[in-house]
Amino acid sequence: MKFLIDNWFLVLAALVSGGMLLWTSLSRAGGAGAISTAEAVQLINREKGVLIDVCEAEEYAAGHAVGARNIPLATLEQSKQLPSNKALPLVLLCQSGARAQRAAGMLAKLGYERVLPVAGGLRAWREANLPIEKAGA
Repeated sequence: MKFLIDNWFLVLAALVSGGMLLWTSLSRAGGAGAISTAEAVQLINREKGVLIDVCEAEEYAAGHAVGARNIPLATLEQSKQLPSNKALPLVLLCQSGARAQRAAGMLAKLGYERVLPVAGGLRAWREANLPIEKAGA
């Protein structure tokens, strides 16, 4: 007890730094349920995750993640390109991550079990130096 009293500033510093670490882990960028680009790649490679780009066709043509299926957000609910196996992980991308978050909610309502938007979207994908291609290239 004497140690705690004599070193109250060290205890306070430890509590503050621990609180800051907890805060950052609870409020991850990209919203609830968003995953990092590294987690996305692992899901695609290890669990046969399906990469879906929910951008409009023009945005997709200008540049998209290699191997991504383009299913624009507006056509998502009636798309025939969605996998029939609703247990497969669906990894969602858009330019910034905002549309992917909305798409995740829509797909969850359709019964898909693992719908995971990528935090930061295509910008984060590029920053991670992951492969990008253009339509027709």
